[in-house]
Amino acid sequence: MAAVTQNTPPQAPPLFNHTPESIASVAEDLAVRAKAIIDKVVASTTVENATFENTFKPLLLQDNITDPIGGVICFYHYVSTDAALREASVKAEEKLSELGVELRMREDIFQRVNTVYQNREAAGLDPESLHIVETEHKRYSNNGLLLPAGAARERFKEIQLELNRTTIEARNNANSETGGIFFTPEELAGVPETAVNFSELEKGTGENEGKFKVGFKPDMSIPLMEHAIHPETRRDYLIAKENKLNINSPLFKKILLLRDEAARLIGYKDHAALKISEKMAKTPETVNTFLADMRVRAGAGVKNDIAQLLKHKKAEHETRGLDFDGELYLWDVNYYERIQKEKEYSVDEQAISEYFALWPTFNGMLSIFQKLFGLRFQELDEAARTKLSATGNAKDLTWHEDVNLYAVYDADSTFMGYLYLDMHPRDHKYSHYANFGIGPGSTDNSDGRHQPFTTLVCNFPKPTKEKPALLQHSDVVTLFHELGHGIHNLVSKTNYTWTHGTHVSRDFVEAPSQMLEHWCWVPHVLKELSSHWETKKPISDDLIANLIKTKNVNGSIFNLRQLVYSTFDMVIHGPESREVLEAMDIAKVWNERRADVSGIKGPESTGYGLHWGEGFNNVGHYIGAYDAGYYGYMYSEVFSADMYYTSFKADPLNSEQGRRYRHIVLERGGSRPEMDLLKEFLGREPNSNAFFQDLGLA
Repeated sequence: MAAVTQNTPPQAPPLFNHTPESIASVAEDLAVRAKAIIDKVVASTTVENATFENTFKPLLLQDNITDPIGGVICFYHYVSTDAALREASVKAEEKLSELGVELRMREDIFQRVNTVYQNREAAGLDPESLHIVETEHKRYSNNGLLLPAGAARERFKEIQLELNRTTIEARNNANSETGGIFFTPEELAGVPETAVNFSELEKGTGENEGKFKVGFKPDMSIPLMEHAIHPETRRDYLIAKENKLNINSPLFKKILLLRDEAARLIGYKDHAALKISEKMAKTPETVNTFLADMRVRAGAGVKNDIAQLLKHKKAEHETRGLDFDGELYLWDVNYYERIQKEKEYSVDEQAISEYFALWPTFNGMLSIFQKLFGLRFQELDEAARTKLSATGNAKDLTWHEDVNLYAVYDADSTFMGYLYLDMHPRDHKYSHYANFGIGPGSTDNSDGRHQPFTTLVCNFPKPTKEKPALLQHSDVVTLFHELGHGIHNLVSKTNYTWTHGTHVSRDFVEAPSQMLEHWCWVPHVLKELSSHWETKKPISDDLIANLIKTKNVNGSIFNLRQLVYSTFDMVIHGPESREVLEAMDIAKVWNERRADVSGIKGPESTGYGLHWGEGFNNVGHYIGAYDAGYYGYMYSEVFSADMYYTSFKADPLNSEQGRRYRHIVLERGGSRPEMDLLKEFLGREPNSNAFFQDLGLA
């Protein structure tokens, strides 16, 4: 791991020693303070004399103080092993979310916001303040305040409150999921013990005697779907995983109906039109045109992708004496892609993972960011944590014993903030991979700059008794991506938490992290990152070359899978009418769209019907902040590829370009319109040429 710091950062990290009672108390205090500052602004101004300084700034300055506090108490329900803490955290988020609805629908403050907005051009505002005014005015307008006072506005408010409660309940159900499916050792044949430690799996009792429980987190699902030799095992696991959150199905439909009703109340044709109006794309028509073009381009190669995988399926079935029906199913794709890479490209992901032990690889990434951005990362050991902790207890600085904590410095030794790493799966923890910017930074404060703190919450495989935690190349890409979000949060320098770091448009937020994924396909970068966990030798040039050849293998299948998620999102949030949405059979639409767009057959083609799975519940983006926004993953790749090919492809570790990118794009966070940042960095309007070239679809 990184070297332990001997310095003492000037700002202590937050404490994670809350009790359920203290979380409730902090939430109440934050609610009182939020209401009081708005009351104070309203009492000290009039609609006519409202300015940025007397209306916006007091609210923003208080957010600078309270946002990191609220970030901590609302974070517990994603990561805590304590049920009481998780419940208190959920209640705190509900309380603060409901208060946010109340405050955003206050006519008195909106009248003042509207005055500032109308006078914005003449006010001589700096770019960050101007962007805040324009964005906030749009958000207030979309919160029902253009509706006349009365029944319609009250109904809009009721909808927002119910939406908050329902989405929080659904997210909590997802975080609390601990299900699985039981298999015998024979049914798990082929799954390598180097990837899954069977001795640590829960052993079944009763009707499951002699079986192991296999959970649904990535450290289990990936090796099973890639290696289990019995197609029935892969099929049954897929079906069980797709139905792991069916408890959320009625909540999902309720959320869609509430969103649709709210959008129509304030004059939008549907929820997609409302949400996208606040993003870079601006209209659903722009999004749907982009997705349709992607479907044509990606679809052109899918028949060949399927044919190549079927070739390997046929050969294996003949070798094993199995019937071959000439079909490729959902549960076949990962399995035969693994075989294809091994046979055609001599790429064995398990063997490659031997060169990418988690912590040496992570330290290699930090070295790259040090070169590119001029950053220095130093891990805080127990002694350093004890010294920093306000309680004198090192354990109070993290929420779990597995968490690693780093202090981050600039090249001139200026303290930048804290980075937390929660890398391995456990029960009741967020089950995917994400960066949580729980403590956004800010500069405009009476006591100086408040430095950010941000955390990576991941589910990489755990170490075993025999080996350290090992990463497949796809895991390396994921780690680069999520760390990219963390870097965005750490280097951002904005006046207010409102615009800090990743607080940007949802169809741009992925671009900075996606750009860093390109480094995972650069030969000398892979060489630098690699070190065999036993011999310490770097990965061979031949293996690197073979790995890079697989970058776009089955690219059409992958891109069409992404289009399944994106187009389904637009269908459920952009129905032709309220009646169409009310009558919509969500599970049927999900499975039909998956089959139609992806071109891959699922259980519905083998007699299970179109209600075999409700996997839309597993895509947390739909109930989270990516509603009518999943397209943003592909949309932002246009920008990420353009930035990489323009400034880094010729010399990926060019520190001059790295610092220029840091200063123009990352440091400014959401303080400018994203298109302005792109045009300044690129020196022109962005285009999609590099995007399609990188995908092999030019």
